[in-house]
Amino acid sequence: MQEKIVQTAGRQQLGDFAPEFAHFNDDVLFGENWNNQDIDVKTRSIITVVALMSQGITDSSLKYHLMNAKNHGVSQKEMAAVITHVAFYAGWPKAWAVFNLAREVYSEKIEELTEKDEYQNTIFFPIGAPNDGFAQYFDGQSYLSPISTEQIPIYNVTFEPGCRNHWHIHHAKSGGGQMLICVGGRGYYQEWGKEAVPMTPGTVINIPAEVKHWHGAAPDSWFSHLAIEIEGEDTSNEWCESISKEDYLKAISD
Repeated sequence: MQEKIVQTAGRQQLGDFAPEFAHFNDDVLFGENWNNQDIDVKTRSIITVVALMSQGITDSSLKYHLMNAKNHGVSQKEMAAVITHVAFYAGWPKAWAVFNLAREVYSEKIEELTEKDEYQNTIFFPIGAPNDGFAQYFDGQSYLSPISTEQIPIYNVTFEPGCRNHWHIHHAKSGGGQMLICVGGRGYYQEWGKEAVPMTPGTVINIPAEVKHWHGAAPDSWFSHLAIEIEGEDTSNEWCESISKEDYLKAISD
C-alpha cells in the first residue's frame, strides 16, 4: 500500500480567502485523486511535471512537483530523460527553463522525514501547531488543529507517544459534554473509577457532562482524535490532577 498523500497548503494559504478552492485542492485533488492507487505516486509525479512543462509553467508549483517526483523515487537520470523527451514535443526553451529548476531541486539533499512527518502521512487531518495554550494540562507534547470553528467546533488533537491530558470534567447545567472520534494511531480513554478503553481509527467516545476522565496516546504510538464540543447551557471545563506515569501504565495494561 502506497504512502498516503496529505496536502494542507490550500487551507494554510487560501483557507480564509477561498475556502472552497482550498477544499478542492487539499481534499479532492490531493486527498482523493493523488491517493487513487490505479497509478502509483512516482508515475503521477512524472505526469504532473510533464503537464506543467508542456504549459510552460516554471514557477513554484513546478518546483514543488519536481521535488515531489524526487521524493517518490524519480532519479536524476530519469528526470533528465523525461525533460529531454518532452522537449521534442513541448519546445526546447521550455526544457531549458525546467532543467534550471531540476538542477536546483536535485542538488538539494532530501531531508529525512521526522516521526511527526511520517505519522502525518498516515492521517487525513493536519496535525497542526504545538498545543501551547493547554500545555499545562498535558503530560507530554500535544498538537492542535482547528477543523471547524463555525456551527460545531471541531478540533484535531494529536498526542505524541505516551502523551496524555490531565483528569478533567466538562461541566454543564444541561446538555454539554464532548465526543471523541479517533482518526489515527492508538490511544486510550478512561473515566474515573472505570477501566481504560482502547481507541483506534473509527472509535467513537461519547463523554457526558460531569464525568471525570482523561485520554491520550499509547506509550508506543502517536494518537489523534477529533474533539467535538457538545452544545449545552453554562458549559465550562475543569482541569484536575494529572495521571501519574505509574497509574497511566497500570490503567492501559489492565
